[in-house]
Amino acid sequence: MFLIVGYIIILGASIGTYAVHGSLVALWVPMEYIAIVGLTLGAFLACNDIKIIKATIGALPSLFKGSKYNKALYVDLLAMLFEVLAKVRKEGLMSIENDVENPHGSPIFSKYPAISHDHHVMEFITDYLRMMVGGNLNAMEIENLMDIEIETHHHEVEVPGHVMSKTGDATPAFGIVVAVMGVVNVMGSVGEPPPVLGKMIGGALVGTFLGILLSYGFIQPIASLLEQKAHEGSKIYQVIKVVLLASMSGYAPQVAVEFGRKVLFASDRPTFIELEEELKARKGK
Repeated sequence: MFLIVGYIIILGASIGTYAVHGSLVALWVPMEYIAIVGLTLGAFLACNDIKIIKATIGALPSLFKGSKYNKALYVDLLAMLFEVLAKVRKEGLMSIENDVENPHGSPIFSKYPAISHDHHVMEFITDYLRMMVGGNLNAMEIENLMDIEIETHHHEVEVPGHVMSKTGDATPAFGIVVAVMGVVNVMGSVGEPPPVLGKMIGGALVGTFLGILLSYGFIQPIASLLEQKAHEGSKIYQVIKVVLLASMSGYAPQVAVEFGRKVLFASDRPTFIELEEELKARKGK
């Protein structure tokens, strides 16, 4: 939503203010637009393989959606982990084997659709719970494995943002290329009357204007948003990691989820009292 609002402000501040004292017709040079868009698209395709191109295009719709990572989601996550760990503490690790092997049929996980519908998060949780049930790895080994997996995931989700950032960095240069091509055309027409030359020079400069505007006004904001969303989406895995490791170290479920609460960003973190009351309320259901 704010991306669209930002675009409107950018267009108003650039083209709108120009229209007050200049003619918008002078900015309409179709071949300049086609050249810059074509150069930018060509560079994007040439620099990336099909997997990265698909990942980048697939990430774009998320820009127009609000963040799903909020306080309510994290309260659900901590409550779900608390319920799982409380069952383990009461009945033993083997008691959650069916929940781990069939999470969609689990009476615990099914209570939290916001979490259970996220395939990657559920896979992360069940994989490490399965390792805990197996008992073949100690806490340090699992922590190292978690760190590697989180780092790998973070690298993967950061790729679209990095790709768009590099594309945005190249676009002003393409604007210069198009402008130089226009100047070359002007130099070949030096015998034309001054009004005609002036129009041709103005058209050539449109390329520079468009390249800079497209880069810093449109592509770079997309890159920045994608990077923010990638960073935001990695926090949930860190919370899960801290809670499970705390449990493996012998801490009670209440203490383990408190470890996870402290990892959260301040804007998404429930207070100790809020989380405690929520856990009590859900325990009574």
